[in-house]
Amino acid sequence: MYKYDAIDRQLINERVDQFRDQVRRWKAGELSDDEFRPLRLQNGLYIQRHAPMFRIAVPYAMLNSAQLRRLGQVASKYDRGYGHFTTRHNLQLNWPKIEDVPEILAELAEVEMHAIQTSGNCLRNITTDQFAGVAADEVIDPRPLAEILRQWTTFHPEFAFLPRKFKIAISGTKEDRAVTWFHDIGLQLQEQNGEVGFRVIVGGGLGRTPIRGQIVREFLPWQHLLTYCEAILRVYNRQGRRDNAYKARIKILVQALGVEAFAQLVEEEWAHGKDGPATLTQAEFDRVAAHFSAPAYETLSADDAGLSEKLAFEKSFKNWVDRSTHPHKVPGYAAVTLSLKKHGVAPGDITSEQMAAVADLADQYSFGELRISHEQNIILADVKLADLHEVWQKAKAAGLATPNTGLLTGMICCPGGDFCDLANAKSIPIATAIQARFDDLDYLFDIGEIDLNISGCMNACGHHHVGHIGVLGVDKNDSEFYQVTLGGRQGNDAKLGKVIGPSFAADEMPDVVDKIIKVYIESRHADERFLDTFDRIGIDPFKNRVYEGRAHGKAKVAQQEAA
Repeated sequence: MYKYDAIDRQLINERVDQFRDQVRRWKAGELSDDEFRPLRLQNGLYIQRHAPMFRIAVPYAMLNSAQLRRLGQVASKYDRGYGHFTTRHNLQLNWPKIEDVPEILAELAEVEMHAIQTSGNCLRNITTDQFAGVAADEVIDPRPLAEILRQWTTFHPEFAFLPRKFKIAISGTKEDRAVTWFHDIGLQLQEQNGEVGFRVIVGGGLGRTPIRGQIVREFLPWQHLLTYCEAILRVYNRQGRRDNAYKARIKILVQALGVEAFAQLVEEEWAHGKDGPATLTQAEFDRVAAHFSAPAYETLSADDAGLSEKLAFEKSFKNWVDRSTHPHKVPGYAAVTLSLKKHGVAPGDITSEQMAAVADLADQYSFGELRISHEQNIILADVKLADLHEVWQKAKAAGLATPNTGLLTGMICCPGGDFCDLANAKSIPIATAIQARFDDLDYLFDIGEIDLNISGCMNACGHHHVGHIGVLGVDKNDSEFYQVTLGGRQGNDAKLGKVIGPSFAADEMPDVVDKIIKVYIESRHADERFLDTFDRIGIDPFKNRVYEGRAHGKAKVAQQEAA
């Protein structure tokens, strides 16, 4: 993974000193709250419902063991002994003191970490596939180009105060696992006639106005990555709405202009800088790519390394292997997901002790490197097949081996109203209630692959719009209710879910999900996944089942009132 050079270290250390002085000035009354707000935001510091929240960047999902250990130490020393991994490769601390944040930043800088631009109206953390570099379906490793984007976007003076936040995702695999269709800029690496380039998608996003992005360029040679992104950002920076925060994202601008007119403006802007100084050279690519050379893989047999016998006699181990291991491009290895979705625990939360345990696993079994997934889990990218049983035993002892990755209880969930000042409703109690209802692993395996995503408000940090089942917290007469969508999905065929009807009270949600699952099980054909059945039978059977009791109750009340 990328290692800081002397310039990187100087830059980060000076940033820490700068923010330390800004905090001092704010505490002394030399900076007002309004003056301090943009300064703290671009250092990842929010003021939430009960305490500050501090967001730490994990660029394009990669961590090493020393960094994860330090995160655990920071969480123990300055917080309450745990952190929360988000859907965009960040770790959030929910209880730090503002005056401690400069010290946290200083400790993070020692292991080449920071919180720069993890919030505010700026270019945010670059995200990609958690299996980048090892995925069996990878066409091109996106990590060197993601690092180039990270360096280019960090402290870019022209784009420090955009109309709104701006997010870029890059994918290099046949199947998009980076949600590129729902980012401000989505970049899909591809190869045409021996040349590497990008399909460029612009104007995607979730939140209050969910929109699937649109293609503005079918193929962009990789050398023009920065100049073309710069042209997009300049058009947005000039023409994006600044008078209305709800209409300030680039997705609104693209919709207002039309994608053809927007693309034309980008082409006109790009003409000024197409072959300028920001054009990438092979030498620069090679310099960065050298940081991502393959680790010292052993030459291993392509057989199952003795797994068959263990899988045949240990059902729980087989369940874990089936759900938590993923194909690797190198024979004899697998990528392993360590689930942060143990039932009864807030999805995405990890304790300081677990961080230390995972760092040990990475050192012993995965070349000291880790990944963070969009689904809020941790990945050991390079585990020998022969070591899987040992990894499973140690992960299980640490509470990190729940075999529910890709299943109903392996859900995405934002912190919601328990923490977030923006939330309309709580998310975590809904998640734990659904986990409790579906606590039978055999039943979960029978249900099969299904994505359940939960957000506490329209900002959609839980990506509910693209869940097969999506749950959105809404405020109704000062009470918490939940709207349900069905049929959303990420990937190459990304789609927004459809709202099934009126919202539900919190205590109804386990029953609602149960009814949806029962319709699927009753209706599915052999080997059909939930989405296959949903696409075939449509939304009405689910809607009718979910609301049948409610409709009967309303009719009975109406009859009583008439009498």
